[in-house]
Amino acid sequence: MFTHRLLTALAVTTLLFCAPNVLADEPTPSHGLAMHGDLKYGPDFKHFDYVNPNAPKGGSIRLNAIGGFDSLNPFIVKGNAAAGASMIYDTLMVSSADEAFSEYGQLAETVRTPEDRSWVEFKLRDNARWHDGKEITADDVIFSFETLVAKGSPFYRFYYGSVAKAVKLGPKTVRFEFKPGENRELPLILGQLTVLPKHYWQDREFDATTLEPPLGSGPYKIKHVDPNRSVTLERVEDYWGKDLPVAKGENNFDIIEFEYYRDAQVAIEAFTGGRFDFRTENSSKAWATAYDVPAVKKGLIKLDQFDHNRPAGMQGFAFNTRRDIFKDPVVRHALAYAFDFEWSNKNLFYGQYSRTRSYFDNSELTATGLPSDAELALLEPFRGKIPDEVFTKEYNPPSSDGSGRIRSNLRTASKLLRDAGWVIKDGVRVHEATGRKLEFEILLASPLFERVVLPFAKNLETLGVKVRARTVETAQYRRRLDTFDFDMIVGNWGQSMSPGNEQREFWGSSSADQEGSRNIIGIKDPAIDALIEKIIAAPDRQSLVTASRALDRVLQWNHFVIPHFHAGYDRIAYWDKFGQPTITPARGTQFMTWWVVPEKAAHIAEARKGGN
Repeated sequence: MFTHRLLTALAVTTLLFCAPNVLADEPTPSHGLAMHGDLKYGPDFKHFDYVNPNAPKGGSIRLNAIGGFDSLNPFIVKGNAAAGASMIYDTLMVSSADEAFSEYGQLAETVRTPEDRSWVEFKLRDNARWHDGKEITADDVIFSFETLVAKGSPFYRFYYGSVAKAVKLGPKTVRFEFKPGENRELPLILGQLTVLPKHYWQDREFDATTLEPPLGSGPYKIKHVDPNRSVTLERVEDYWGKDLPVAKGENNFDIIEFEYYRDAQVAIEAFTGGRFDFRTENSSKAWATAYDVPAVKKGLIKLDQFDHNRPAGMQGFAFNTRRDIFKDPVVRHALAYAFDFEWSNKNLFYGQYSRTRSYFDNSELTATGLPSDAELALLEPFRGKIPDEVFTKEYNPPSSDGSGRIRSNLRTASKLLRDAGWVIKDGVRVHEATGRKLEFEILLASPLFERVVLPFAKNLETLGVKVRARTVETAQYRRRLDTFDFDMIVGNWGQSMSPGNEQREFWGSSSADQEGSRNIIGIKDPAIDALIEKIIAAPDRQSLVTASRALDRVLQWNHFVIPHFHAGYDRIAYWDKFGQPTITPARGTQFMTWWVVPEKAAHIAEARKGGN
């Protein structure tokens, strides 16, 4: 851009001639930003398609949470944050639920980014306010970014790792400048920034737990706290953003109370007994057996399945490769033959699941068949440094006929273990050179998974491998997870339709030794690091798909997890007091677009008084 001194030295005719070209090089402010392609919703859109813009406000609801909480700060490692603690805040932009990855302004009125996406600039809305009435400014945005990176969970250091600095351009305008390198997702990543009030936090200790309700700007504020028992939110009547297109038809409940329960089984009993109103059911057994109650038979409780097109991500028995016994991928591969999914699906899961084989299952990002030419172009530089099977075989986890007789699989596992130096002595699998026994613990946070672990452990026992399942309370589990103090857990990595910077924390070398990171496996692999960067730098949708499939193959063939299962729908149980929008978006039902129907709520309340 021309400097002031140069402009004053130019003739007026030259300035008029040049000005259009200068302005043409400047990115145009926009109401939203798409990762790839065009935005679905134009600058004059009134609301998202999957909401009811005329949904009535009002009513109270109860939801459930498991375990306990000792903090209202969801951004730090310390403590267990209360459910709903993040609902008091706004972000710069919000994602739509019916696009792969697009964002629209919430606190930000406009966003600007150049073609190369080397920076992003947000201009805040003039009417954006904190709950105490003070305006939200550029200083708040910069404070939030710097505080989260310096004192927040390690997640933020990785997620914002490519940001060079945040620059205040005016009272309401902030520009984030990026480090060299392609990172086309980063402007949208910054759009997700939760903005915190500088004037509230600057005299408080941000990285300490607190039960003092913090100041927010969002549609809800914290009304009441009963540590480890419940937290209550109330809708902000004069919420500054209630008429924004991204808020229309959402946040319709006046009161939201989260009640805490010891475990999922107790929570189910509380739900069917009328203690709370809505439950997403993650247990196939519970879905098949736990809701055979009078309230369901009378139609007071509804059981619905909502299809979605979200990537399933990966759930599985995750190895902690920091442990010596799991450093060898051959050992990890061998142990996978002891998990009999087909038998488990038939006898434990009521046939409700599909076997997971990809880190991006249920999406176009899944690696199938052999690598395409485009994938090979990314993978070839690492030949000899990644498993050979990446180039020659399609990955599929071991399978069975569902009868429970898996001798063939166990013979394969035994051979692989012998090849890796683990032999049988006196019925026990030991390392031939050191005499060390092959034994480990599976750490669990819920007794629900014991029924999955125990058949797996029994099959491993046939191989001479001793396995202990240990279920601990939530706080202890969280601490052991954060410090990587475990042998194996049930790991879960959710994926979006547009993966990006979060992959660094999932699988990147830089996160492997960071306490509290999501790289629970302990992966340190330059090839994986490079493929993650290809995903982050993908210039278009097809490049993103190609890079994701290439990464998928390398993760698959390293046998970092024993894949579990997934379903392409959400199982939801709810007391029939709600109205719902007619459209379910690709990401699945959005509960905060529902509303309470007073007549229905009155009927449910009366039925509960009468014992259902």
